Amino acid sequence: RLFKIIANFIMKTFSFLFTLAASSLVASGFTVTPTSLTRWGVVSSTTTTELDATIQFVRGLDEKVVPDVKLTRARDGSSGVATFQFVNPNVFDASTQSQGEITGMFMIDEEGELSTTDVNARFANGKPQAIESTYVMTSPEAWDRFMRFMERYGEANGLGFTKA
Repeated sequence: RLFKIIANFIMKTFSFLFTLAASSLVASGFTVTPTSLTRWGVVSSTTTTELDATIQFVRGLDEKVVPDVKLTRARDGSSGVATFQFVNPNVFDASTQSQGEITGMFMIDEEGELSTTDVNARFANGKPQAIESTYVMTSPEAWDRFMRFMERYGEANGLGFTKA
């Protein structure tokens, strides 16, 4: 029920944004940081030790850093793109390097797994600083599945949907 309320709000927001947009893709401005002009933001500072939804770059190693997430969606709803940015992710920590190589970004929840291999590291002075990853949704069903994952990920990480 909560998902339907959020989905309806998102669709109303997208409808409004689409009427103002000149291009075929419209940035809806979703992210998971409380400091930018966005729609996903930290609601509480409680941490959860057992997550319902998690993101991994190395299989078996949950990423503890909560990313900025920006979404775009085609006017007709046929496709969408989610861009994740993780600043100083724990996958770069020396203590986790022995766990394995980064092979993609894996979004895991009770429904299964979403994944992408479009993962890039950003370096400053020869040291890794951030990971940027892009997840492409090629159908309305893929968009809906991604939004269900984000709802679970938000709940597991103390995030909520707020109007900008």
